[in-house]
Amino acid sequence: IHSIYVDQWDWEKVITQSNRNLEYLKLIVRSIVGAICSTNDRLHVRFPQLQVHLEPNVSFITSQELEDLYPELPTGSEREKAYVKEHHTACIMQIGGKLRSGKPHDGRAPDYDDWSTPNSDGYKGLNGDIIVWNELLGRSFELSSMGIRVNKQVMQQQLQLTHKQDRENLYFHQRILNDTLPLCIGGGIGQSRLCMLFLKKAHIGEIQSSIWPEEMKEECLKANIQLI
Repeated sequence: IHSIYVDQWDWEKVITQSNRNLEYLKLIVRSIVGAICSTNDRLHVRFPQLQVHLEPNVSFITSQELEDLYPELPTGSEREKAYVKEHHTACIMQIGGKLRSGKPHDGRAPDYDDWSTPNSDGYKGLNGDIIVWNELLGRSFELSSMGIRVNKQVMQQQLQLTHKQDRENLYFHQRILNDTLPLCIGGGIGQSRLCMLFLKKAHIGEIQSSIWPEEMKEECLKANIQLI
């Protein structure tokens, strides 16, 4: 599901200070999932053979709640798979900071998504990953990484937590620190991932042109998968 060529729709939306909260994050997540499900429905009408089951109702859970739910599973990806297999469409929130185990659920840059602000649910962070269950692959399948972006205070805090204070002199960081950029929410939506899902393809190389190791090409040929 990975390629050296990354294609995604990157988007940013200007927001107000009053939008920097979990409810607004969930509102935008539901809007994105709704658009994905509507696209899937239209494809099914036009091409009935492409029927893919997608759950429109999003199950929201924090990375800490996920760790508490599956203490026997050592990695974030394993916990995601177990949860999404049951709920089919989920948003795993608050990714980047250390969990009670001492490890983060997954990595996050310190200078984009906000993963450290205390919020209304008693945890920290205003970001999340949109993940669906891929029946063909039998696994969880991330479609988008997104979140409310850092403001001046959050950027300084996260750069300090990750020992990246040297980045403060970079152009983008200066714009944030000097309050010359607006508050935003944004993220990336995987183009090839969506095509894989909608077109029921098992390998990302079936819908995008890239470079693949010879061993992978041979393995795909054995499975009757034709890479572009």
